[in-house]
Amino acid sequence: MSRFALNRCYSRYLSRLKPLTTPPFFSSSAASNRDGEYQTGPPPIRVGLTESAGRAVFATRRIGAGDLIHTAKPVVAYPSLLKLDSVCYLCLKKLMGSAKFEDRGVSYCSQECQEKSKGFLDVETRADWSSFVDYCRTHNFKYPLMVKRLCCMILSGVLPADCLDILQPAALSSEMISKIEDGYGLLWNAFRKANFKDDDVSFLTKQWYTAILARIRINAFRIDLVGGSCGEDLLSLAAASVEGEGAVGHAVYMLPSFYNHDCDPNAHIIWLQNADARLNTLRDVEEGEELRICYIDASMGYEARQTILSQGFGFLCNCLRCQSAD
Repeated sequence: MSRFALNRCYSRYLSRLKPLTTPPFFSSSAASNRDGEYQTGPPPIRVGLTESAGRAVFATRRIGAGDLIHTAKPVVAYPSLLKLDSVCYLCLKKLMGSAKFEDRGVSYCSQECQEKSKGFLDVETRADWSSFVDYCRTHNFKYPLMVKRLCCMILSGVLPADCLDILQPAALSSEMISKIEDGYGLLWNAFRKANFKDDDVSFLTKQWYTAILARIRINAFRIDLVGGSCGEDLLSLAAASVEGEGAVGHAVYMLPSFYNHDCDPNAHIIWLQNADARLNTLRDVEEGEELRICYIDASMGYEARQTILSQGFGFLCNCLRCQSAD
């Protein structure tokens, strides 16, 4: 099978271009080879600068095709409104029958997820979110729900208010900013009516809300679970990703957001059982080589790819594949 044919199977990746330093709440595991043998030490990568694309991720040693580069846990994640009753409220794992833990109207896949969520859920359940959720559902907005989760995590002390400042923001149109202001008003009113102290929600300004949404919009990954196990081959996992039942939610990560785009990538991101991301190589990568993933459906034609990348990500791709107009 050709390299392009394999890449066509990986249709739902989002990542972005970003920073040089790694924040303290970034989490990753060590790398492993395709046989599942874990290597000791940190992931074999570094974040640096490129002349053409800004920040980027580079291999610090040779990485074999199919090897795990690293894993990453989300900074913030939120389930799709359509999946609220069928996935874990924290990690987005699909709930199986009676094997779930319920707490104040939401469900978890494990007692561990329930315990980890207690802080922000204590904050969340103090307020009435019906108007805010109706607003998101009516406009088919998903990212404001992630901001709501982030606010509750900040108020519970889990995260600082500037936790996403390191990420690059999207450019927002005046029409989009107008819609954002409506959401901000509903969010602010929910906290105000719940009698949160002014000092506690002082971070929640219109400027902060707009800036957070701009960062989430261009850095959020759509989470499509493929199931399976870590030992399955790349092609099987790719096929499962394409045939998935739709997104279980969205999440924002740190290190995965540093990867630049290529229409013929040498790496990919995938989710097996929950929102914990796995980044693997698609082919052999040499020491010093930049690692890139595909932000969009790699099976699309040249014109379609350029249009989506320009409108959705603000750049025209000049990778080798696009230079040949393939």
